[in-house]
Amino acid sequence: MKLIKLKTIITCCLLLYATSILKAQNEAANLTQTQTSKVINSISNILDSNYVFPEVANKMTSLIKNNLKKELYKSINDPQLLASALTKDLQSISHDKHLRVIYNPAQIAAQERVITTEDSLAYIDNRVNQMKFQNFGFKEVKILDGNIGYLDLRAFMDTQYASETAVAAMNYLSNADVIIVDLRNNGGGSPSMIQLITSYLYPPERIHLNNFYNRPADSRTQTWTLPHVPGKRNPDAKVYVLTSSSTFSAAEEFSYNLKNLERATLIGETTGGGAHPGGTINAAEGFMVWTPTGRAINPITNTNWEGTGVAPHIKVEANKALAVAEMKALEYLVQKTKDPQLKSRYNWALSSKKALNNPITVQKSILKSYVGTYEVRKITMENGTLFYQRENRGKHKLVPLNANEFMVGDISYFRIRFIKENNKIIALQGVYDNGRTDKNLKTN
Repeated sequence: MKLIKLKTIITCCLLLYATSILKAQNEAANLTQTQTSKVINSISNILDSNYVFPEVANKMTSLIKNNLKKELYKSINDPQLLASALTKDLQSISHDKHLRVIYNPAQIAAQERVITTEDSLAYIDNRVNQMKFQNFGFKEVKILDGNIGYLDLRAFMDTQYASETAVAAMNYLSNADVIIVDLRNNGGGSPSMIQLITSYLYPPERIHLNNFYNRPADSRTQTWTLPHVPGKRNPDAKVYVLTSSSTFSAAEEFSYNLKNLERATLIGETTGGGAHPGGTINAAEGFMVWTPTGRAINPITNTNWEGTGVAPHIKVEANKALAVAEMKALEYLVQKTKDPQLKSRYNWALSSKKALNNPITVQKSILKSYVGTYEVRKITMENGTLFYQRENRGKHKLVPLNANEFMVGDISYFRIRFIKENNKIIALQGVYDNGRTDKNLKTN
C-alpha cells in the first residue's frame, strides 16, 4: 500500500516546477566513484534503519557494499543506470517489488526549496489538481444490463482528497444487485480509501479488515470498516473483483481482504505480490529509495500476499475477466430471484452476453433471405453481416442469438425475430425485454 503522506504530496507537486532543474542536472550528471560510494553508503544506512525486515536489510546492504568493493559499479557513470542496477541487486535479495532506487534530483531540490507555508499549500493545490485530472482514480462508474453495478477504479487515492468522489460513486451503485469492482489497472494507493469503499459493502457493524506493523516506529495499527458513511450502504449486493498481474499493493489488499472475509468472488489473474507499505526516503547525490517500512498482517490468515500475490477464485485472462464476471453475475441473479418478470429480464441479459462472448454462425443463404423492406423497417447486408434500420434512423449491426432471432446493435432492450411461413419470410417481429412485441409485414 503506497501511503500518500503530506511530505510525498508536497514533493510530487514541487516536481511540476522543477523540470528545468532536472534537465540541467541530468545533462551534467556523470557520477564519479566517490559519488557512487557515497550513494551506496547512504542507501545502506536508510535500509538498515528503515526496511521492514532488519535481517534482509543487512543482506542487501552487504551485497551492494561488496559489489562496490569488487568495482562492479565502476563502469556505471549514468545515475539512471546506477539506480536500475542497485534496484535489481536489492530485489535479488529481498524479492520486494515495492523496493526501488530512484534518481530524481529535481524532486529533492524542489523539496529543499519549500520555505513558507504558502509555498507548501500552493504545491499541494497543484498536486490535488493532478488528482482531479485522474478523477481521483475513479475511471468509470455505470450500471450494466441486469442492474449490475460496475466500478473501474485505477487508484486508491487518499480520502483526504478523494472522499467526495468515492462517496458519489458508491451511492450511485447503492441500488445495484451485483457490484463488479475492476482493479485490473490499479497499482495501489492509500488504505484509507480501501476502508471507505469496503464500508459501503457492509452494515454499520464494524468489520476488522487488516493489521499493520511499522518497523521505524515499532508500532502496530488496525483498520476496520467505518460505523458511518455518507449516503446508502449496499451490504446485500453480490460482489466480484477483477484482477490482473498488474493489480498491486493497495489494490491487492482490497482483494485479499474481501477474499478472506468471503465477501467477494475474485476473477482474473494472480496479482503482483506487494504487501509492504512505505514511501520514498532521500539518499545522497540526488538519489532516493522507495523503502518498505512495514508489513500487512491479515487478522484471518495472520500473513499477507507479499511475493505470492492474491489468487483469484476464477482464473481467466485479464481481458476476459469482465465478460466472465457479467455472466456469473447474471447466472447468480437468475437463480436468486423468485420474481418471474425479473427472471425473464435476467435471462434476456444473460442470453445477450452469451451471444457476444460465444458468437454463433448463421448460414449465408439464411441471412440473405432476411434482406428486404418490412414496412417502416429495413434489413440490409454488408460483407456478410446484417444491418437493421427503421425509417431514416441510424443503422444497427445484427448479432445472432439463434438462426432467426437477433440482437440489434447496442439497443439492449430490443431484438428482432424473423417469421417464416411455407419456407418464406413474411414478417419481422420486434421483441422487447418487457414482453411486448410488434410486427411488420415484408413488403419488398
